[in-house]
Amino acid sequence: MATTVSATTDIRLNVIDALGHTPLVQFNRVTKGIRTPVVAKLEMLNPGGSVKDRIGIRMIEEAERKGWLRSGGTIVEPTSGNTGVGLAIAAAVKGYSCIFVMPDKVAPEKVALLRAYGAQVVTTPTAVERDSPESYYSVADRLTREVPNAFQPNQYFNPMNPRTHYETTGPEIWEQSGGQVTHFVAGVGTGGTISGVAKYLKEHNRTVRVIGADPEGSIYTQPESMHTYKVEGVGEDFWPGTFDPTLVDEWVKVSDKDSFLAARRVTREEGILIGGSGGLAAHAALEVARQVDDPEGLVVVLLPDSGRGYLSKIYSDDWMRENGFLSRFTQPARVGTVVAGRSQETPTVVAVSCDQTVADAIELLRQHDISQLPVVRTGTPLLTDDGAAARVEVQSVAGSVQERGLLDQLFRNPDALGAKISTVMDGPFPLVDANEEVERVVPMLASGAPAVLVQRDGAIIGVVTRADVLEYVAHHRGT
Repeated sequence: MATTVSATTDIRLNVIDALGHTPLVQFNRVTKGIRTPVVAKLEMLNPGGSVKDRIGIRMIEEAERKGWLRSGGTIVEPTSGNTGVGLAIAAAVKGYSCIFVMPDKVAPEKVALLRAYGAQVVTTPTAVERDSPESYYSVADRLTREVPNAFQPNQYFNPMNPRTHYETTGPEIWEQSGGQVTHFVAGVGTGGTISGVAKYLKEHNRTVRVIGADPEGSIYTQPESMHTYKVEGVGEDFWPGTFDPTLVDEWVKVSDKDSFLAARRVTREEGILIGGSGGLAAHAALEVARQVDDPEGLVVVLLPDSGRGYLSKIYSDDWMRENGFLSRFTQPARVGTVVAGRSQETPTVVAVSCDQTVADAIELLRQHDISQLPVVRTGTPLLTDDGAAARVEVQSVAGSVQERGLLDQLFRNPDALGAKISTVMDGPFPLVDANEEVERVVPMLASGAPAVLVQRDGAIIGVVTRADVLEYVAHHRGT
């Protein structure tokens, strides 16, 4: 038998007793130039690492009181990760099994974390409708029906979700801020956190403004044009029963890129390691603080979880670059700059006409030491009267030829030297605007295109190859 802990000690009976009472911490560096103070509620300091720890035990205890969950039962829940951890902690303390259903966009660390608690994890496609049999909501419903003695807390419609925050998170923010909070900012997923906190704060001060941060593509701010997004744990494609939208005074829509860059900035400048949804909320809070512009105001932003579950994603430079969220350059590099920075020994545009021969094309490749040429329609001027390269209109481009393609033609048929280019040419190279970022062109070149045509004002100003981009990156990285 376990011994009883003395009442004079400060020892918690179990990990559940360590929930809540997370601190408010002031932002200092990321608010440079902003007059309104911004403080963050650090919910990643809960035992399981997120704000969802608070609702896990509350939903389980309510289910026990009502007889929905009995000894030996299994908890089944659709989750992006954090609610699963909160439920897994409660299940470990109380002796239940867990099955969690997650969308496949979640970071692998989250899946591994839930399995570390002994839970079973089922992943489902992200880009499907909510009522699809493959959605993580539908799969969780099916497992709840099929698994004996299973119970689904259903954070999206469980009233204990907002009630928990009304009874704990809201009072903590009010007391820790000394009642001085003027604006409360939080990301909205199930809506339980913002609804519960907002209700409490507004009951104590009707003038408190509540701001919902929402990812681009979510139903809350884009009901007519919903689409998938990469930030996890916030936004929805339906209206949860746990969300009271009348409590939100205004919305700030935030892109994936702004969310992830804000998370990295808060981590590096404030020393607070946060996830993408925290970055979303922080970006929105800084926008609000700039607009308020009042040293007497106080913006409180809730940071829901740690960045430890996103090390392979938003804290990976490679992942950020692959997804177009992080540039290899301090300032965005434009394709037109790559063209302008090349050696002046080669004309801006070297092209061959449809009625010229393979031999003509080979001579141009040799003369200018290049490996590919755009092909223009018959009759298109290639040179001006003074011998300079003529303006080549976008609509005059008919195709392309490459050194290795011509070599293949000649290997198979030595008489091809006299053939017209129009009979051996390939399709045109992809067309990009001169103002396009180099970062967005790289995937085109990496996926098979040997070169891209660069246009400005309807005219081709250059051809950019993989070698051109490699040389530019080598000489301008970090500039």
